[in-house]
Amino acid sequence: MSVKKVIGLILFLSITASIYASRVDTLVVHSASMGKDIKNVVITPDSYSKKGKGYSVVYLLHGAGGDHKDWLRKAPAIKTYADRYNVIIVCPDGYKTSWYFDSPIDPTMQYETYISKELISEIDTSFNTIPKNTNRAIAGLSMGGHGALYLAFKHTDIWGAAASMSGGVDIRPFPLRWEIAKRLGSYAENQGNWENNTVINLVHLLDGKNLKFLFDCGVDDFFYDANKRLHNKLLERNIPHDYIERPGGHTNTYWKNSIKYQMLFFNDFFESNTNEVQHD
Repeated sequence: MSVKKVIGLILFLSITASIYASRVDTLVVHSASMGKDIKNVVITPDSYSKKGKGYSVVYLLHGAGGDHKDWLRKAPAIKTYADRYNVIIVCPDGYKTSWYFDSPIDPTMQYETYISKELISEIDTSFNTIPKNTNRAIAGLSMGGHGALYLAFKHTDIWGAAASMSGGVDIRPFPLRWEIAKRLGSYAENQGNWENNTVINLVHLLDGKNLKFLFDCGVDDFFYDANKRLHNKLLERNIPHDYIERPGGHTNTYWKNSIKYQMLFFNDFFESNTNEVQHD
């Protein structure tokens, strides 16, 4: 190999390393509530150190049919966002159709408990995090968008910021889709389960102070109507929030674009809390 080729290869490897300097690992966490081991992708920034200042953490939830690697496949740029914003990103395996709540009829589907308690505890124990809601955010797409707002609305003591893209924020219009009935029972016979576990009915849990959140949806998305109704309900209740609608459907192209803005939203949230602490 010529000297020029060697130099070229070194430059290429250097550029590649600078682009993908973050580290991607798989963390297996045992869920006592479900009696099984669950895989989670954990992305640490290039600056990560187990000593010194802790790191904020962003949890990203996948959609129906996905797994813990789904975000890396759909939006590989999240590796660069970990470096750019100096945060840890965690992508849990929420099963293909868990919908991220604790199923009242299936004890093997307790994903609210898993993510909000078991996973959070393991991440804060195994990594150098700042274990406060002011330094913890959660987002997701589709089923994961529902999950992110569902978990954040119910646990503002755990997450200080949340975001949803193309989220299924009202599951009631879809009684026969995505195995929701397997988690809640049929709508006809278990209406209460559906009413109590749909995001749009959890607005009463918000006081407008303890959670910063953003949600967006494409106008061609089958979840657009539900997102619009959630936005209007929040306006009626005077609950501060950021809402975006733009051209697009339920597609990877939309989500790759959306996550860029949501990560910036989270970064602004983390930095604002850091500045408040410094001024105090």
